[in-house]
Amino acid sequence: MTLAISPDDIDQAALLSELRRWVEIETHTPDADAVNRLADRVEAIAKQAGLVAERTPGTMGFGDILAVRSPRPAGSNQKSVLILAHLDTVHAAGTIKNQLPWRQEGDRLYGPGIYDMKSGALMALEAMKIAVRHGPGPKLPVDLLFMPDEEMGSLSSRALIEAYSRNAGYALVVEPARDGGKIVVARKGVAMYDIVVRGRASHAGTRPQDGRSAVRAAARLVLELESLNDPARGVTVTVGTIHGGTGRNTVPAECQMQVDVRVPDEGTATEILGRIEALKPVDPDIALEISGGLNRPPFPQSEGGKRLFAHTAGIAAELGITLEGVSTGGGSDGNFTAALGVATLDGLGADGAGAHTFDEYIFVSSVAPRTALLANLMLTLDGKE
Repeated sequence: MTLAISPDDIDQAALLSELRRWVEIETHTPDADAVNRLADRVEAIAKQAGLVAERTPGTMGFGDILAVRSPRPAGSNQKSVLILAHLDTVHAAGTIKNQLPWRQEGDRLYGPGIYDMKSGALMALEAMKIAVRHGPGPKLPVDLLFMPDEEMGSLSSRALIEAYSRNAGYALVVEPARDGGKIVVARKGVAMYDIVVRGRASHAGTRPQDGRSAVRAAARLVLELESLNDPARGVTVTVGTIHGGTGRNTVPAECQMQVDVRVPDEGTATEILGRIEALKPVDPDIALEISGGLNRPPFPQSEGGKRLFAHTAGIAAELGITLEGVSTGGGSDGNFTAALGVATLDGLGADGAGAHTFDEYIFVSSVAPRTALLANLMLTLDGKE
């Protein structure tokens, strides 16, 4: 195919200048006001480019959700190209002044949230602007969603993501690329559990026989949970935190633990989560309270996803990018679209490394080619892939 947009059509200097503004607005997920300040900036850019911006007020203490939509005829019900991005990061305010200042070292450009995923979010917006003003524009409507709470599970955003997904022909997720530019074609489902073990307190020296140790029961439970790990099947169960007791000389009456579960597909999820939710204590005087469940459904690669990957790989090859698809254990908003049957590709943002660390960076050389890839996808996806 002959591509409409090349990397030379991307004004990389202007894009990186704007990216600095986005990174310098530090948007830790719990800081709704900060996330909304960046949403204000994104909304202004979108409107200036002639795009439609629709804002949904934040709930649950999170920031607003911003939808940027390409112009379309009134009453149009064409399936859309849905693009998912998020404006929040894991980094608290002050990170850019202290642990992770904005700086460039060779091809590496550093800053809090630059890789996960402010670069990808801006690249998607820039690609959309280019695609809309190029010739007749995209063959299908384009909807670009900016979420405020992805790093904390998209609790307030999920319903809107799913609403847009029901009229989407494709979903493109601009989470960062992996390991040299690989894109994500499948993700595991993610479940989160909080477990409280309740026993009975007593004096550890004078009345130990009266106590029922919640910590001892929890220790047994940790081993039982971790025994569910099955690397061959892609199942991981991790007890991430555990805390119990009130003092050295007291039989502990309570212990709490937080559990992370990753599962590759719906059948495995039903099995493993069922076993966790059916856990029982050995001692009848011990009680368990198990809360939580599946936070992000599994995202296996569908037949539609395979066709979308092949189409994308063809465009990438003409841009000098050898595209490789990988499966990952981490979740994203793409889990929601894939679970609803939408052909989904993830990891379409910038290449780099160091997500969620104080060593987070992107490769500048990846920005223009991958922005061009996104623009060409918007221009060529037509529902026939």
